[in-house]
Amino acid sequence: MSFMHISSRSAGIALGVALDAVFADPRRGHPVALFGRAASAVEKRVYGDARPNGVAQVALCVGAAAGIGVLAERVRHPLVRTALTAAATWAVLGGTTLAREGAYMADALEAKDLERARTRLPHLCGRDPSQLDAAGLARATVESLAENTSDAVVAPLFWGAVAGVPGLLAYRAINTLDAMIGHRSARYERFGWAAARLDDVANLVPARLTGLITVAVGPDKAGAFAVLKKDGHRHPSPNAGRCEAAFAGALGVRLGGTNVYGGRVEHRPVMGGGRAPEVGDIRRAVRLTRAVSLASAGLAVLAALRPLAAIRPLAAIRPGSRPGPAGVPMRPL
Repeated sequence: MSFMHISSRSAGIALGVALDAVFADPRRGHPVALFGRAASAVEKRVYGDARPNGVAQVALCVGAAAGIGVLAERVRHPLVRTALTAAATWAVLGGTTLAREGAYMADALEAKDLERARTRLPHLCGRDPSQLDAAGLARATVESLAENTSDAVVAPLFWGAVAGVPGLLAYRAINTLDAMIGHRSARYERFGWAAARLDDVANLVPARLTGLITVAVGPDKAGAFAVLKKDGHRHPSPNAGRCEAAFAGALGVRLGGTNVYGGRVEHRPVMGGGRAPEVGDIRRAVRLTRAVSLASAGLAVLAALRPLAAIRPLAAIRPGSRPGPAGVPMRPL
């Protein structure tokens, strides 16, 4: 890997983060929406109520996204490669839109407009909002902000730093497929199995990073760490609990409880020992989401530069010689 290649990756990620901050997600023609339509077309051809069919769906869609990323990584011109990395980073990030959706919910609930808030909640999660009061909508918003901070920001940046454009595009393809077919339903119980499991694997490290970053930047660091350690593993998802527990501790609130998804009732373990979330906590959660997003962006840019320290010693080694301790590559973050 050349100096210019690493520099292009780091610069591209930084520029992509800036583009997301300025432009957020377009209302029409978003690349992720285009991918969703393509995935739906593939589903029509390969669907069957069996796991192998779902594996084929995932392999085709994720493989195509990763393949496009590999082609982008092969571009030799550093400025073009930086631009492609920036475009891919912008396309897969959703941090600015996520924070805006949280702020919109805060606006609606502070104005005591429950109907407007209920109508907007599906932009954040799949929970049935029809019977939720202000407190229920506040809890749903805070929990969604916590989990989606990982899915929409930390995870894509992690995979971008580790694997460049292929990592960015493949992760977003995996996460989008999980949202489309990875949920429990009669149609997707078996067909969506592969998408759900692959999403769990792709988020194992990012979700835990989200928890640790929340501890580092949250308003109550000790509380965030204590609840993360105590309750992070109790969530039925192997990943979401880490994010929600850290947010609960950082904000001094109690998350979890009974949720309704399209007529299906789920009882989630309670995380944190504080009070139930209130409307005023939404803006605090939005600020925390923005802080975690900013910190993760900085870490991703630095992580993409990390291998530079190993390049100069390695470049000095003549062919056939044996590297000494100074020539040992540094471990990636």
